[in-house]
Amino acid sequence: MDLTAPSTPRVPIKLVLASIAGVWLAYFALATLRGWLVGLELFDALLLRRILVTLGSMAVTLALWPIVRLLDPRPFWIKAGAVLLMALPASVLLAAINQWAFADIENKVVATIGEREGLRIRSDESGNLLVDPLDREAEVAATPDPLPTAQPAPTGEARPAITIDAETRADNRLRQLVDVALGRYYLLLAWAALYFSLANAEQARAAERREGEYRRAAKASELRSLRYQVNPHFLFNTLNSLSALVMTGKTQAAEQMIQTLSTFYRRSLAGDPTGDVALDQEIALQRLYLEIEAVRFPERLRTRFDIPAALADARMPGMILQPLIENSVKYAVSATTHPVTLTVAAREEYGCLVIEVADDGPVAKDPKPGFGIGLANVRDRLAARYGDAAQITSGPVAGGGWRSLIRLPLERHD
Repeated sequence: MDLTAPSTPRVPIKLVLASIAGVWLAYFALATLRGWLVGLELFDALLLRRILVTLGSMAVTLALWPIVRLLDPRPFWIKAGAVLLMALPASVLLAAINQWAFADIENKVVATIGEREGLRIRSDESGNLLVDPLDREAEVAATPDPLPTAQPAPTGEARPAITIDAETRADNRLRQLVDVALGRYYLLLAWAALYFSLANAEQARAAERREGEYRRAAKASELRSLRYQVNPHFLFNTLNSLSALVMTGKTQAAEQMIQTLSTFYRRSLAGDPTGDVALDQEIALQRLYLEIEAVRFPERLRTRFDIPAALADARMPGMILQPLIENSVKYAVSATTHPVTLTVAAREEYGCLVIEVADDGPVAKDPKPGFGIGLANVRDRLAARYGDAAQITSGPVAGGGWRSLIRLPLERHD
């Protein structure tokens, strides 16, 4: 993975669609609730047209989104200024859609309201709006009265009529368009603010992911470094052993050691230095190492392995036992002329894998410099791999010998 490649995190398209739908559905719900509460006439017809306006508003906002998305990496003041400008023509378009959707029913709604208020509202051929008060007296006169009463004589005066010319109506439509556009303008700004909040949240999550990737990369680098510390150290000791065999004329033993060493390195270097291996694979590698050392100490080195078959697939860091076994050979087997038994055992305790490396050789009172390098390497690798979930303890055993215990979480091979 390229950790240096810059990338601007994007808000997922599903989340963008959800934000657009959420804003305009909220508008639809509030407008519908308002119409129901105030008792608007022709409620069903208005509801259908409001649905069309809501869908059109969603489409316009969705068309605006690709332009807004280009502002994601820009500073906040550029985002704010650009959105304030872009929302203006979009809000006018939304207001025009609103007027178009309600144009055919507007006159019906106005006429219905006028009748309820005692007015007759109609348009003439020139587009002027005529408002006539209804003749309530004539209506009353048309109603039969069981008791005739005297009626006042006509005065000859006509009831006044209100005329709203076409120019005034156009001005009213323009003011209505501006009023609706301002409302849509604020809704578009609200959606833009919501979108930028989602974009900031996505950038924060991306930053957390990058930080995690950097940490994992650093951890992997540390594991590789610690793993590669083992191989040169082991190779140095093995070459010393080969040198001793050659100098003493034990060419057959030296040849066997070289072949075993070749097999050991071929297997140990084939795996990922940061990965885990099965317990049985780790034990097989350590058997190869002990075969190499057995050439040096054919009479002194004895080995015993106690590995339950049920734990053969348990996972552990590769070559984690190498420094411990190497220390036992170096400071117990080579330091005495008596046979030394080196024991490698494994067991399960409370969901943990416990591995023991022990010997019954003499314990040096004053260890030579470098005695703790192997233990420190194992401790550092366990800390890098498991944190506080793994630990190693090491020390002398009562009655003689040295024992190291590794305790780590029990993980099975998938």
